[in-house]
Amino acid sequence: MSGQMHAGAVMIVDFPETKVAVWRHRGDPGLIGESVRKFVEWRREHGLTPSLSATYNILYDPPWSVDPEAFRLDLCAAVEKESDLLRTCGILCRTIPAGRCALLRHVGSDDALGESIRLLVARWLPASGESRRNYPVFIQRVRFFPEVPEDEAVIDIFLPIR
Repeated sequence: MSGQMHAGAVMIVDFPETKVAVWRHRGDPGLIGESVRKFVEWRREHGLTPSLSATYNILYDPPWSVDPEAFRLDLCAAVEKESDLLRTCGILCRTIPAGRCALLRHVGSDDALGESIRLLVARWLPASGESRRNYPVFIQRVRFFPEVPEDEAVIDIFLPIR
């Protein structure tokens, strides 16, 4: 199922500063599953399940725009504060900065997520009169598999703007 969004559904929101524990995926997007597995395992060990800790992905490079070996993605779990507990297994502490963002809700599988991101960045942004802030697109996984069927997943796409 394709994402069920259209440009008229974009909202401007004030995103709050959010501290996150980060597992960095670098390289072939086809290997993200292994990074996700390790990140989920780490989250379980530290009690940061999705029901207690919001799930974000920071998308430095759209997969279609870079060579696979240059692809960068951060898998993130919201945390209250930095702690030594987080500095394990290659986990980093970072902050998603506060600021204005264009928000587009994507409903459906990740298969059509790139289409929704392109809609926001390549179609909505130029027509909006807004300009990008110097921070990558990021997403919040609001509802996702296995909690819901893949075609019922809910993903909020955030495009930082000035």
